[in-house]
Amino acid sequence: MELTGAQIVMKSLEDEGVKTVFGLPGGTVIPLYDAMYDSSINHILVRHEQAAAHAADGFSRAGDKVGVCISTSGPGATNLVTGIATAYMDSSPMVAITGQVAMASIGTDAFQEAHILGISLPIVKHSMQARSPEDIPQMMRDALFIASTGRPGPVVLDLPVDVQKTKGEYKRPNDAGLSYMGYSAELPEDLSRFDDAADAIRRAERPVLIAGNGVNLSRAYDSLKGFSEKLEIPVTTSLLGKGTMSEDHPNLVGMMGMHGVASANKAIVAADLIIAVGSRFSDRSTGKQAEFARTARVIHIDIDSAEIRKNIDVGIWLVGDAGKILRLLTDEAGGHDSAARRAWLDKIRDMKANENSARGESDVLHPWRILNAMDRVLGGSAIVTTEVGQHQMWTAQHHRALHPRRFITSGGLGTMGFGIPASIGAHFAKPDLPVICIAGDGSAMMNIQELDTYARYRLPIKVLLFDNGCLGMVRQWQELFYNKRFSNTIYTARPDFVKIAQGMGVEAFSVSEPGMLIQSIERAVETPGPVLVHFPIPQGDNVYPMVPAGESLGSMIV
Repeated sequence: MELTGAQIVMKSLEDEGVKTVFGLPGGTVIPLYDAMYDSSINHILVRHEQAAAHAADGFSRAGDKVGVCISTSGPGATNLVTGIATAYMDSSPMVAITGQVAMASIGTDAFQEAHILGISLPIVKHSMQARSPEDIPQMMRDALFIASTGRPGPVVLDLPVDVQKTKGEYKRPNDAGLSYMGYSAELPEDLSRFDDAADAIRRAERPVLIAGNGVNLSRAYDSLKGFSEKLEIPVTTSLLGKGTMSEDHPNLVGMMGMHGVASANKAIVAADLIIAVGSRFSDRSTGKQAEFARTARVIHIDIDSAEIRKNIDVGIWLVGDAGKILRLLTDEAGGHDSAARRAWLDKIRDMKANENSARGESDVLHPWRILNAMDRVLGGSAIVTTEVGQHQMWTAQHHRALHPRRFITSGGLGTMGFGIPASIGAHFAKPDLPVICIAGDGSAMMNIQELDTYARYRLPIKVLLFDNGCLGMVRQWQELFYNKRFSNTIYTARPDFVKIAQGMGVEAFSVSEPGMLIQSIERAVETPGPVLVHFPIPQGDNVYPMVPAGESLGSMIV
């Protein structure tokens, strides 16, 4: 079957089961978009290429398919870079299809030429450039396969415009596997220290498990729950591990780290054994890494051997699939002192209960009250995306995530502007679930143009916007550590977010009375289509300190 390269791209996407893509057309992808006109692909037109990348990322995090985004060459491709880096840092599977100038023009500084393969090299799992139409089917299969297998990540597929226009024979890709050297789809495994790990778990009196994003990526939720219950071990999470175990479970303590809950950090400090599953021990989780867990043995379980001893000099490590390893350990690490474990669990639960009851009500519209009201209305059913900043940390602390893959945030890169477009992708991945985006006034402005995308597609996404008139997280650090020298973090004028949203076709209203919280969120949820609810919150509200007084998780200031 002879088709143009652009037609082959569309047929390849269809054959690989891709139904939805996010993008923005431009000069070097006009042939691609012309072929799309006759395809079954559902294309979501965004207002900025960065938003296309974040939407594809949100699509993959919320669902079980690889997110795909499309841009033109030059600035279109470079606008994807922040989104590609975000996906890379959080191991999110994504394929970015970029247009490119004609092959004869590559290297001549042609109009809208950019060497996207070179630019993106450090932030992709793999990249490739089609040189003929016949290359495309196998490359498309390989791109989707590489992005989603092993430790997931983004892949770039670059398409010169003349390759898109040239006709070639379409052949279904080779089912035998990949044609690229240096990549194996087989999961790496090193269980040589398994007996040591099982013995350490068996002997520990105060073990704590840290559940990271690897639990999400391996879908190891049942294995995690079974491990914790049978071996009577409390569970803390990293930021991206939030939701891997229901926050209603009595063994779940909460998020640990710089902005984690105090009971989780106290548990880490007091533990005699830490079992980290799919966590890379980031600085925001550990603080000063040389001081982390100085009195505890550490077992590290990860699918990527490059993460072992990269940040923490662990004594025992197991490389492989998180779910498989947790199931093996559950079977082999029994025989512990149940009385000691139960006493330890009871102590942790008491700390958690006292912490939760310590925060009283007030007549001020504090952000945690908004989040508590959201949970009361939605009962944990929604997918919650966040922007980045104080509101992100308040959400991580106070929102009760009851299901996996329903708390979606930018962890490693901390990308402002992520939450609004990621919510678009989340909706298309799970259209039957409510989607809420928690945003701050600073971060929302990074990609606020995507409210227009909400409106054009009548997406039933609800934005809860926390407005404190400043770049809150940076301002907080200036207050605490820079003698309140608020350099360029306080906005002297505030946008009218209600009018901005309404001007783009989104229903919007403002709420300033704490007594109206439940009613306002119910109104937003019950209103068809997109809604933005604007909450003016106190500028002085900080993400309250979580490091236990007189104790250390390692210095939180690094």
